[in-house]
Amino acid sequence: MQKTKIYAHRGSRGTKNEYPENTMLAFQKAIEHKADGIELDVHLSRDEHVIVIHDEDLDRTTDGTGFVRNHPLDELKEFDAGQGEKIPTLQEVFELLSGTSLELNIELKTNRFPYPKMPQKLLDMAKKMGESRKIIYSSFHLPTLLTIKKLDNTAKIAWLLESGIIANPERAIKASNLDALHITPTMFLPYLHRFEGLVDKIRIYTVNDAVEIRELAKIGIDAVITDVPDVAREVLGA
Repeated sequence: MQKTKIYAHRGSRGTKNEYPENTMLAFQKAIEHKADGIELDVHLSRDEHVIVIHDEDLDRTTDGTGFVRNHPLDELKEFDAGQGEKIPTLQEVFELLSGTSLELNIELKTNRFPYPKMPQKLLDMAKKMGESRKIIYSSFHLPTLLTIKKLDNTAKIAWLLESGIIANPERAIKASNLDALHITPTMFLPYLHRFEGLVDKIRIYTVNDAVEIRELAKIGIDAVITDVPDVAREVLGA
């Protein structure tokens, strides 16, 4: 059985949410907490830089307002993303990870805004700065993932789902040439028989409970995506 990996969800947010999500501080803490990978979210700025932030707008996670896509990079860099942290660019994250073996899960937030230039930009950046690390592209928006696969058939894509029942996971994976499914515990644990032989293609989010982390690791899923990689590392060991 394979060893389950730990992905830091938007970086390491800490047990008391002490590290602001999707910031360089959170990503640095993920490295310190011995995560195997980092999950983050990307949008495009008005001048088409790849920006690391979860929401379409700035209001929840920064002291700014309005849509990310309406601001150029220099304006976005003026906003406080918590504890004096600035909104990172994906390039800055690649630079931080340089010299590490951490995997990188890039979630494309293309549900509402399609960002037609995003897939090629990401692939170009991965080729230039990704070194030999494993990069997974995930999204709730399946057409975006299919575009990435069309542009580069070696790219690893994972479809994000948050609710419902997957009647035939194997067929779902094969039909869209997916490399993995990213799903919730409630979509997975009650239906284990449907995932027989597929656990190495399953990553579960967002798992912060130690008992649940241990249970999923015993099943042998590829990765747990967690806000608290330090807790997960304590549970799963070195």
